[in-house]
Parts: sequence; structure tokens; C-alpha cells
Amino acid sequence: MAPPSLADAAIAQHTPPVVAGAIAAVPARLDQARKGMMLARVGLLLPVDDAERRPAWPTPRLLSFLFVVLLPTVLAAVYLFGVAADQYVAEFRFTLSTAEQPRIDPLAMLAGGAGHAPAALESQILVQYIGSRAIIEQVDRSLDLRRLFGTSEADWWARLARGAPIEELLRYWKEQVDPFYDPADGTVTVRVRAFSAMAALQLAEAVVAASERLVNQLSQRMRDDAVQHAQAEVDGAEIRLKGVLDKVHAFRDREGMIDPVKTAQTTDLLATRLRDELVQDNAQLATLKAYMRDDAPSVKILKARIRSLETQQRGLAREMTDPDKTRNDTLSSVLGSYEALEND
Repeated sequence: MAPPSLADAAIAQHTPPVVAGAIAAVPARLDQARKGMMLARVGLLLPVDDAERRPAWPTPRLLSFLFVVLLPTVLAAVYLFGVAADQYVAEFRFTLSTAEQPRIDPLAMLAGGAGHAPAALESQILVQYIGSRAIIEQVDRSLDLRRLFGTSEADWWARLARGAPIEELLRYWKEQVDPFYDPADGTVTVRVRAFSAMAALQLAEAVVAASERLVNQLSQRMRDDAVQHAQAEVDGAEIRLKGVLDKVHAFRDREGMIDPVKTAQTTDLLATRLRDELVQDNAQLATLKAYMRDDAPSVKILKARIRSLETQQRGLAREMTDPDKTRNDTLSSVLGSYEALEND
């Protein structure tokens, strides 16, 4: 307790004992009140200073965390667990095969790759078709896609508007139907999503049916192209054959022989026989001259035979190599022309 002041002492001297006791208690209460006020002041000043140092609004970092992280997370959780409707997924896989040999691409070989197999090309075409407007128009004939995707079972956010234009339907289709081609094993995988198991199954079956129609059309077109190409080759071969036959007929009419090859073979055989007979007759003539005179009848007959054989041999030689009076070309040139026609 603080010592009494002069004013307190003066009051105490002129105050009765009872009043003095009461007055003496007042300073004690005042001291306690002053101490309490001092403590309260100290306690109030410190928070006031901290409040002055602390900003009145949240920091930008806190705001960005709230709006970028916390609020979207809360909204997504509320939508997924409280609003979003269940979606069912139907998946199917298939592979395409063809009997046609892979086409060799020189650029791909230089780059270290392989040729393009027709099945791989058809699979890529099919993947593009499943994500196109053409299949939407095809499937929409059997399934009302706007009704299927705009069903009341879907939530308001994921539901397709009943009167959505074809562009909006195409965008929505690409979100619900996901085709993928794996070049490692040549498998095409398609996943379709709908708001009921039956709708997902119906949509998957419709996509499979449309895909089969496209594959059959591609296969039929490839077969038609192959048949058309083969028919064109056959027609060209027939035209060339007809031209060659016409040339052969004209050649035979011009040269006066049916088969120059057989004619040449016959001529060569005849020349061989003449040569053999000449060898024999010359040998016989040499034998006769050993014990007969040159004017002997046998020697004269044999000499005449040898002269006749030599004349025939020279005639065959001229026929095969030189023009004569009855033929425009030699047999060798005729045979060459005929072989050229055969090669055509």
C-alpha cells in the first residue's frame, strides 16, 4: 500500500474515528483500482499494438489460396459427391486383319521403319471415323443421341440439351466416346460412357455395328479396286495379244511360211544331211580313183552326184544368209523378225 498523502492526513485529523476508518478503506480500494487500471491498461495496450501491426484484410497469398485451391476443391467435392450422376462405361476391343501383303515404303525403310500394313491403315481410318460426324449421323438413326445424352438420370451439368445443334452433339460425343489405336499389337480400344448401364451397352453395340459396316465397305472397296486393276491388266494383255497375232498373220502372208522356226530347223537338218552325203561321196570318189580312171562310168556318175549335192548346199546357204530370187528376206532375218513378234 502507498503511504498516505498530506491531504489524507489532514482529513484523518478532523474526521471521527468511524468516518476515519471508512475513509481509510477508500484509499485502499483506490489503490487496488489504480493497480487494476494499470494492469488493464497494460493488457489493452499490447493487443492494440499487435492489431496495429497486423493488416485489416487478408493477404493476396491467402486470397489466391482460397480462390485457386480451396474453393475449387470444395466445389468439385460438392459436385462429385452431392450433385454428379453416375456414369457407366462400356469398353470393347477388336483387331483388323487382311490377306494383302504390307506395302513397302522406301522413305520408311530409310528412316528405319517398316512398311504400312493395310490392317494398320484401316485401324487408323476406323479410329478417325469413330470420332467423326459421320458415325454420329449413322448411330443417331438407330439411337436418339440427344435423348440418350439428355436423359433425366443425368445431372444438370453433364446433361446434353435436347435441342443441341450437331456441332454441340459432336463435341459432347468426343467427350463420351473415346477410341484409341495401339500400334504395338494392332488393337483398337473404344470406351463409351452413358448415364445407365443399358444406355452404355446400346451405344457400344451401335458403335460396333457402324464400325463393322465401315470395315466391310473398306474391304469391299479394296477387293473391287484389286479386281478392277486385274481386269485392266487382262484387257491390256488381250489388246497386246491381238496386235501381236495380227502382226504374225501379216508376217506369214508376207513371207509365205507358217512357222519360220520349223522352217529354219528343217533347212538346218537338210543342210546337215547334204554335208554328210558330200563327205561320204567324196570319200567314195577318192577310193574309186585309186584303181579306176577318171573317165570310168562309175567315177563320172559319182562326180555328177557330188556336183549336185554341192549345188543344193550352196542353195541352202544362200537361202539362210543371202537373198535369192524367190524371197525378199533371208531366212535368218525372217527368223529374227518372227522371234521379235513372239517376244511381244
